[in-house]
Amino acid sequence: MTRDIRSVIQRPVITEKSTSLKEQSNRYVFRVDVRANKRMIKKAVESLFKVKVKDVRVAVYRGKNTVVMNRRGRFEGHRSNWKKAYVTIEAGQTIDLFDVV
Repeated sequence: MTRDIRSVIQRPVITEKSTSLKEQSNRYVFRVDVRANKRMIKKAVESLFKVKVKDVRVAVYRGKNTVVMNRRGRFEGHRSNWKKAYVTIEAGQTIDLFDVV
Protein backbone atom coordinates (compact mmCIF):
# COMPACT_ATOMS: atom_id res chain seq x y z
CA MET A 1 0.00 0.00 0.00
CA THR A 2 1.57 3.27 -1.04
CA ARG A 3 0.38 6.22 0.99
CA ASP A 4 1.27 9.87 1.22
CA ILE A 5 3.72 10.42 4.08
CA ARG A 6 1.69 13.28 5.51
CA SER A 7 -1.44 11.14 5.75
CA VAL A 8 0.31 8.47 7.84
CA ILE A 9 0.91 10.72 10.86
CA GLN A 10 -2.28 12.52 11.84
CA ARG A 11 -1.16 14.47 14.92
CA PRO A 12 1.04 14.25 18.01
CA VAL A 13 -0.49 13.07 21.27
CA ILE A 14 0.40 15.56 24.01
CA THR A 15 -0.49 14.23 27.46
CA GLU A 16 1.29 13.90 30.80
CA LYS A 17 2.38 10.39 29.94
CA SER A 18 3.72 11.34 26.51
CA THR A 19 5.69 14.32 27.85
CA SER A 20 7.26 12.16 30.56
CA LEU A 21 8.19 9.53 27.93
CA LYS A 22 9.76 12.28 25.82
CA GLU A 23 11.85 13.52 28.75
CA GLN A 24 12.88 10.10 30.10
CA SER A 25 13.43 7.89 27.07
CA ASN A 26 13.36 10.17 24.00
CA ARG A 27 10.07 8.58 22.90
CA TYR A 28 7.36 10.52 21.05
CA VAL A 29 3.69 9.59 20.68
CA PHE A 30 1.66 10.14 17.51
CA ARG A 31 -1.86 9.33 16.40
CA VAL A 32 -1.46 7.55 13.07
CA ASP A 33 -3.62 6.13 10.31
CA VAL A 34 -5.26 2.81 11.20
CA ARG A 35 -3.90 1.20 8.02
CA ALA A 36 -0.27 2.29 8.63
CA ASN A 37 2.31 -0.29 9.65
CA LYS A 38 5.59 0.17 11.54
CA ARG A 39 7.71 0.60 8.42
CA MET A 40 5.44 3.31 7.05
CA ILE A 41 5.44 5.15 10.39
CA LYS A 42 9.24 4.98 10.63
CA LYS A 43 9.67 6.29 7.09
CA ALA A 44 7.17 9.12 7.67
CA VAL A 45 8.79 10.30 10.92
CA GLU A 46 12.30 10.18 9.45
CA SER A 47 11.32 12.16 6.37
CA LEU A 48 9.08 14.72 8.08
CA PHE A 49 11.26 15.53 11.09
CA LYS A 50 14.75 14.67 9.74
CA VAL A 51 15.63 12.36 12.65
CA LYS A 52 16.84 8.77 12.93
CA VAL A 53 14.16 6.42 14.30
CA LYS A 54 15.39 3.70 16.63
CA ASP A 55 12.15 1.83 17.43
CA VAL A 56 8.41 1.98 16.70
CA ARG A 57 5.71 0.43 18.88
CA VAL A 58 2.04 0.50 17.97
CA ALA A 59 -1.17 0.33 20.01
CA VAL A 60 -4.58 -0.16 18.41
CA TYR A 61 -7.65 1.20 20.21
CA ARG A 62 -10.99 -0.31 19.27
CA GLY A 63 -13.99 2.01 18.99
CA LYS A 64 -16.65 1.86 21.67
CA ASN A 65 -20.40 1.63 21.23
CA THR A 66 -22.09 4.83 22.35
CA VAL A 67 -25.62 5.76 23.30
CA VAL A 68 -26.82 9.35 23.04
CA MET A 69 -29.99 10.56 24.72
CA ASN A 70 -31.62 13.77 23.57
CA ARG A 71 -35.10 15.27 23.23
CA ARG A 72 -35.97 13.11 20.26
CA GLY A 73 -35.07 9.80 21.86
CA ARG A 74 -32.18 7.40 22.05
CA PHE A 75 -29.54 7.04 19.34
CA GLU A 76 -26.87 4.41 19.17
CA GLY A 77 -23.55 4.89 17.46
CA HIS A 78 -19.98 3.68 17.31
CA ARG A 79 -16.71 5.53 17.82
CA SER A 80 -14.11 4.81 15.20
CA ASN A 81 -11.02 2.68 15.74
CA TRP A 82 -7.70 4.52 16.04
CA LYS A 83 -4.01 3.73 16.29
CA LYS A 84 -1.24 5.26 18.39
CA ALA A 85 2.48 4.93 17.68
CA TYR A 86 5.29 5.24 20.21
CA VAL A 87 8.38 6.32 18.26
CA THR A 88 11.82 6.17 19.89
CA ILE A 89 14.48 8.31 18.22
CA GLU A 90 18.25 8.25 18.56
CA ALA A 91 19.88 9.97 21.53
CA GLY A 92 20.70 13.63 21.06
CA GLN A 93 17.90 14.27 18.54
CA THR A 94 14.64 16.08 19.26
CA ILE A 95 11.33 16.83 17.57
CA ASP A 96 9.57 20.15 18.13
CA LEU A 97 5.96 18.98 18.45
CA PHE A 98 4.40 22.42 18.58
CA ASP A 99 5.50 23.15 15.00
CA VAL A 100 3.43 20.13 13.92
CA VAL A 101 0.19 21.08 15.68
